Amino acid sequence: MTVLHAWRAGRVTPLGELYAPPRMTAALLRLTVQVVLVASLWRGLYAQSGTTAGLGREQAVTYAVMAVLASRLRELDQYAGRDTVQQHMHYGTIVYWYLRPLPPQHYYALRALGEQLYGLAWALAGYLVCLVAGVVEPPGSAAVAGVFALSLLLGQWVLHYVMLVIDQLCFWTLRNGAALMILLFAQNLLSGVFAPLWYFPDWFVTLSSFLPFQATLSVPLSLYVGRIPLSDAPFQLGVQAGWLAVLALLTRLLWRRAARRVIAQGG
Repeated sequence: MTVLHAWRAGRVTPLGELYAPPRMTAALLRLTVQVVLVASLWRGLYAQSGTTAGLGREQAVTYAVMAVLASRLRELDQYAGRDTVQQHMHYGTIVYWYLRPLPPQHYYALRALGEQLYGLAWALAGYLVCLVAGVVEPPGSAAVAGVFALSLLLGQWVLHYVMLVIDQLCFWTLRNGAALMILLFAQNLLSGVFAPLWYFPDWFVTLSSFLPFQATLSVPLSLYVGRIPLSDAPFQLGVQAGWLAVLALLTRLLWRRAARRVIAQGG
C-alpha cells in the first residue's frame, strides 16, 4: 500500500461534502442549532437545582455540548455517496472492494480515518468557538486535558471498531436497515450521547459497564468535566484499551469470514 492509495482512500467521503457547498452550509447550520438547543435545554433543566447526579449545571452543559461536537467526528454522509457496506452488498458492488490492490479492511480503515480527521477539524473549531463564548468550561488542568485527549483517541478508536462490527453484519443479513438503526440508537444511548449515563437507573449503568459503548464517549467526557477523577483515569484508560484489543481481534476474524460470503444481490 502506497501513500497515494492511503490519501485517495482517506479523502473519499470528505470530498463528497467539500465539493458540495450546500452540504457544508447545512452541516454548519445543523451543528449550530444542535449546540444552541442542547445548551439551552440543560440550562433550563438546572434552573431550579444546583447539583443533580453529582453534576453541576456548567458541567452538564459542557458535557452535553461536547457530546454534540464529538458526534460530528463520524457524521459524514456515506449513504449519499453510495459508499456504505449495506449499499455495496445490496447492489453487488462490494465485490470491487476485493478486486482492488488495496485490501477491503485497509480501505475501510483509511476511509474511516479520513472521515474522523475531517470531523475532528469541525469539532475542534466548534469547541474553540464554544470555549470563547463561554458555552463550555475549559479543562480543570493540563493533566485533565492530556488524559481527556488520550481517552478521546482511544474512545474514537473503539467507536471505529464498534461501527465496523455493525457494518460487518451486512455480510450475513444483507437487508438489515432496521437492525442497523437499532444498533446505532443503542450505541448513542449507551455511550452517553443523548444524556450522561449517571442520570439513568443503577441497573442501566451496570449493564452498560459490560458493553464497549460507554468507552467511546462517556469516559472521555466524564474525565473532562471531572465526573471521573484523575485518580481513576488509569483504570478507565485500561478498560478502553481492553475493549480496543477485543474488538480488533473480533473484527479481524469477521473480515476473514466475510470474504467467503460476498454475494451480489440485485446487481
